[in-house]
Amino acid sequence: MIGIARLAAAGLMAIMAMGTARAEDALKAKVGVLRLSSSAPVFIAQDKGYFREAGLDVELKFFDAAQPIAVATTSGDVDFGVTAFTAGLYNLAGKGTLKVIGGMSREKAGYPLIGYFASNNAYAAGLKTPKDLVGKRVAMTQVGSSFHYSLGLLADKYGFKLADVKIVPLQSLSNAAAALKGETVDAALLPISTARKLMDEGGAKFLGWVGDETPWQLGAVFASPKTLTNKALVTKFLGVLAKADREYHDVILAAMKDGVAPINEQTKPLLEIIAKYTNLPVEQVVGNCAYIDPDGKLDVKNVDNQIKWLQEQGFADKGFDADAIIAKDYVKAD
Repeated sequence: MIGIARLAAAGLMAIMAMGTARAEDALKAKVGVLRLSSSAPVFIAQDKGYFREAGLDVELKFFDAAQPIAVATTSGDVDFGVTAFTAGLYNLAGKGTLKVIGGMSREKAGYPLIGYFASNNAYAAGLKTPKDLVGKRVAMTQVGSSFHYSLGLLADKYGFKLADVKIVPLQSLSNAAAALKGETVDAALLPISTARKLMDEGGAKFLGWVGDETPWQLGAVFASPKTLTNKALVTKFLGVLAKADREYHDVILAAMKDGVAPINEQTKPLLEIIAKYTNLPVEQVVGNCAYIDPDGKLDVKNVDNQIKWLQEQGFADKGFDADAIIAKDYVKAD
């Protein structure tokens, strides 16, 4: 009996050792993200264990603006960044310190994501639609950010000069929201996840969605050249994201109607995951589901347009285009 017990104990120790070895063999990766629905596939992959099943040990690091994620990826503080394009990101990529490896969120009609919002006083004074922003003080995170580009597209659409809008860069979403509520600015570009609380509290008025006004490729997945040398890590990471992109699209986005996802047996588990990582109740998440291509494709033509626009405005360095910053071995072009 003692011999059998020893054998059993030895077997258990061997199994535990194998499990430990497998855990130690997992490829580690830090991923920089914002607490927004635009990163929904990342949250789904993490919460449902898809990264772990693929042999990845992923740690999510949360930021309050897109530009710091690009900087963190360049410095090595994170291995992958998943966030919106910014002038700063493009400048880093233009210097060769970043490469775009996949698509993520898009501004698309019918899928609320980034919106134009007015302060109560400005709204009462006549600021009723996005095209009324001429001459107004407009808060956003940073100069050259995705919000800035959205405003530039709006100016082109309605024929006014971007210089006629007073840009107020406040470095973070929370600062921009506070300025809007405090009436120190007339308007702000904010993700609906940030703005909804303001509206629910009566602190802001809705003017319109960027996706309805000017659709474009908002977000991407990117990595540093150092990370790209680990092909196994990059391939597994993108493979898992592709799986989560498809699930998010087929379960939630395909069920949306009038910009709102229904809560049912199929959608509720994923909506609850998004709610968990964005710190929002499910009832708010349903109207906050960003569009993401089911195959993780990137609108390369639009990326090139973004770069050219930012270069023309003086926000991005000259001398590079989309081809120079895209890792073609990984990107699925649209």
